[in-house]
Amino acid sequence: MRTANRGKISLKGSTKLIVEFFADYSIFFQRGVYPAEDFKWVKKYELNVLMALDDNVKLYLKRLANQLETWLMAGKIDKLVLVIISCETRETLERWQFDIEVIEDKAQDSSTKKDKSYDEIQKEIQGIIRQITASVSFLPVLEDKCTFSILAYTDKDVEVPAEWRDGDPHLIPNAEQLGDEV
Repeated sequence: MRTANRGKISLKGSTKLIVEFFADYSIFFQRGVYPAEDFKWVKKYELNVLMALDDNVKLYLKRLANQLETWLMAGKIDKLVLVIISCETRETLERWQFDIEVIEDKAQDSSTKKDKSYDEIQKEIQGIIRQITASVSFLPVLEDKCTFSILAYTDKDVEVPAEWRDGDPHLIPNAEQLGDEV
């Protein structure tokens, strides 16, 4: 049994940064969930990032980003967890936890709220991508055919769309934890 439980990776920044990170960056390539030919390299934030070519994955990530933005704007989400699951055994192989903290400029009122600069967003995304890429180098190659699930940890009073449902937290008993805050 080969399992890994990722430590926490904190996403601190603007709503825009957090939504763009989950809509654009593909950990699915890094961990071999989908074959390399299902991705293409594109330039974004002066970085080469991988974008999924599969229309179903793109649609899923777009819906995720839209819902995430709604929850972030309402201040109703604490973390997202990406779970990698063996298709054959349904065993949870990896669990990547992303703690979310939206940082707003409290010194300004909402009518003059300043968005983060392009350079600040770019540097934060670069840091997150570097941390994930470095973490992946310590993990074994996933040989099973895999799928994934995204878990959202929201406030109890949040309205949850029908396509989201309560799910198994996919905890991995006695798992090694890696990670650090970004």
